[in-house]
Amino acid sequence: MPRMETEQRTVTANGITQAVRVAGPPDGTPVLLIHGNCSSALFWEPLVRRLPPTLRVVAPDLRGYGDSETAPVDATRGLRDFADDVAALLDDPTLFHADARPVVVGHSLGGGVAMRLLVDRPDRVGALLLAAPVSPYGFGGTRDLTGTPTTPDFAGTGAGTANLDFVARLAAGDRSADTPASPRAVLRATYVADPASLGADEDLLLDTVLSTATGDDNYPGTAVPSENWPGTAPGERGVLNALAPTWFRLADELVAVAEKPPVTWVRGDADVIVSDTSLFDLAYLGSLDLVPGWPGADACPPQPMIGQTRAVLDRYAAAGGAYHEVVLPGCGHSPHLERPAEFVAELLALTGVAAAGTAVQLSAG
Repeated sequence: MPRMETEQRTVTANGITQAVRVAGPPDGTPVLLIHGNCSSALFWEPLVRRLPPTLRVVAPDLRGYGDSETAPVDATRGLRDFADDVAALLDDPTLFHADARPVVVGHSLGGGVAMRLLVDRPDRVGALLLAAPVSPYGFGGTRDLTGTPTTPDFAGTGAGTANLDFVARLAAGDRSADTPASPRAVLRATYVADPASLGADEDLLLDTVLSTATGDDNYPGTAVPSENWPGTAPGERGVLNALAPTWFRLADELVAVAEKPPVTWVRGDADVIVSDTSLFDLAYLGSLDLVPGWPGADACPPQPMIGQTRAVLDRYAAAGGAYHEVVLPGCGHSPHLERPAEFVAELLALTGVAAAGTAVQLSAG
């Protein structure tokens, strides 16, 4: 089978210049790949090489990542700035055929963008593949399966929780591995469960991490003080604030969407980023005595990210949709890198469903 390779194009859509990687024939079965935080479209390259040449693959660099314009992120819109950028690509005839309804694949933050796209443009989504997605209730600051806030201002979420050494090393283009906060060390320790799974692509993948635009309007964004532990709450600008539950909470909208395409949720059971025991959740770190002053589980329990996503998808299924959860043992935050054969199988199953234009009965759970 010929190996798929992407080529980069530049398009103007939603008022900004977007870099887009494209592979496959224009009339192929459409697939839209949306990358996660601190990465770019090239993060999908190891996956694209494994896909059949019958697919039409489109993978944009989100604003502020890769070679796309460093446009500001309005956190008060949740992830809608990103979703609007991606939605505009669906109408570009050089990328997709008319009225294309691609299988939309979203990784991590990109999973949240994919959910937002489904809510806003359900007529243009053929199926959804969520790879280690952010919870529909945002990242951090919620105590139970219904997204009830721990504090009124969602303290402990947003840009104020970022590791400033990591941010500085991103800005400097640091390629070393001499400290836990270096981008290479973070890639090895948190993006995957086994750094050997990065293989010969490690430097390519590191390039995507280092492509992240830093600052108040992008990563991590602005923070405001809080009277609640740990003393910081989300601001109104930048990526980490757009992910915070103050601004990104679409569970009810997702359940209520009129057209419900099938959803496949793929995750690893060794994920340390999106997890019920996330190493990026200050409440969980507080419970391990790694962040001082934690007020305890009654006041500030760790966020049950996996349980929240499952509860929302159960509601989605009960409201007439269908979903399938795939749990990969020993896999971390990047299933398409760590378990590519299983990931490709799930993607191709969805492309068959989308191409047929018919509903499929997928098990809930």
